[in-house]
Amino acid sequence: MTDSEIDPAVRAELTRLRDSIDNIDAAVVHMLAERFKCTQQVGRLKAEHNLPPADPAREASQIARLRGLAESAKLDPAFAEKLLNFIIAEVIRHHERIAEDTQTGEREEEPGR
Repeated sequence: MTDSEIDPAVRAELTRLRDSIDNIDAAVVHMLAERFKCTQQVGRLKAEHNLPPADPAREASQIARLRGLAESAKLDPAFAEKLLNFIIAEVIRHHERIAEDTQTGEREEEPGR
């Protein structure tokens, strides 16, 4: 079926829904950027005080918390856990880099700069 064959009401509804999806995607990206700004600060604090980049107890607590939030939001908890595990792995990678840069006296650059 070509675009011209789609009922105009259906096309309008698709456009409305896709616009909402685009807005949500933009919000997710901005929220992730804000989250990473905070985790960069955590990484610097950990590096300054010789704390390990990873905190398995905190990570497990966050995963359990997020799974509960996902369940109450009617989102697949396994998906939410996979997403958080991906984010945590990236945060740990950043923290390791910050720790290395702190030890060598280099200043880490924030992502996107």
